[in-house]
Amino acid sequence: MTLNITHVVENLNRGGLERMVIELVRVQHAQGQHCQIVCLYEAGTLAPEVAAMGVPVYACGKRRGLDVRALWRARRAVRRHGTEVLHTHNAMAHYQAVLACTGLGIRRVINTRHSMSSNRRAPRLEWLYRRALARTDAVVAVCEAARADAVALGIVPAAKSRVVRNGIPVASFAPANAARHRQLCVALGVAQASRIVGTVGRLTRIKDQANLIRAFAQLHAGVPDAVLVLVGDGPLRAELEQGARAAGVAAAVHFLGDRNDVRDLLQGFDLFVLCSRSEAYSMALLEASATALPIVATEVGGNGEIVQAGRTGWLVPPGAPTALADAMAAALANGGAAREYGAAARRWALAEGSLETMAQRYLTLYRDPAQQP
Repeated sequence: MTLNITHVVENLNRGGLERMVIELVRVQHAQGQHCQIVCLYEAGTLAPEVAAMGVPVYACGKRRGLDVRALWRARRAVRRHGTEVLHTHNAMAHYQAVLACTGLGIRRVINTRHSMSSNRRAPRLEWLYRRALARTDAVVAVCEAARADAVALGIVPAAKSRVVRNGIPVASFAPANAARHRQLCVALGVAQASRIVGTVGRLTRIKDQANLIRAFAQLHAGVPDAVLVLVGDGPLRAELEQGARAAGVAAAVHFLGDRNDVRDLLQGFDLFVLCSRSEAYSMALLEASATALPIVATEVGGNGEIVQAGRTGWLVPPGAPTALADAMAAALANGGAAREYGAAARRWALAEGSLETMAQRYLTLYRDPAQQP
């Protein structure tokens, strides 16, 4: 069944939400659905990528506060498209779109919340969002932990809450392999026998790479051929570099900054680590799983829905460097088990973490919002 689907976002500038919407639209468009994206503000830097698919992108040019002209532009785009499914992303885009489309007789109104819990710094936004839920068929969380949190906080009625986990193009990720490991060792200037522990993410407090460096210092004392690779940049880089020097492991800790070759880098790792204090549904963990890497992750948010302890990796409490160091040591000490964990992680990603699986679950929800897809 072909559907006319309008996705509503704030904009298509670079970000995890925006990338996920684009990939979902890519699959839906390839499957024959009639899609468009309405941006409340500017179109954004990623908009040309969408236009190149043949999918229309409309920018409403919203100004601060109530902007009736922007709402009218959104309403006109939705009506001209013959929209049957209005799929909004996050709170502000949702209540603005619901207001703009009042009276258009849209068959299905679906909202996806892409993060954990509420925006406590914007209570008015959440109040407006909750008012809009009266005209909403289903609210999607990207993991069970986020759904339970939203319901417990009274943001989303349990009867309207659903879970559709994010997906990635799993087939485009090759498993970790010896050739990539050798290449990465050469690039880092380390011995070929080095064990490479890697992570990917913004260098911020919430990702807690400072704790990872402390844990790595403990690991390195017993596993001197281990090296730590941090892919990503952020405001804490200088502080983290100083932390590595203070811990005496600066020579073994490599800051690679933002990279466009993350998939290739992942293939050179022996172990992937994520030590966040909070997560919803980590794309970095999905990508590590698709690369067949064993994983050590903190047990927060949706991490435990990706990393199955004792099957695909190890889960440790957040803010516990010794537990993190012990788990990393266990992974590196038992290469056979680690390889089995990595293979199991890739099998799980192919079955549960693909874009196609995500798109199919959304299609099920579009057709019958009463179902848990």
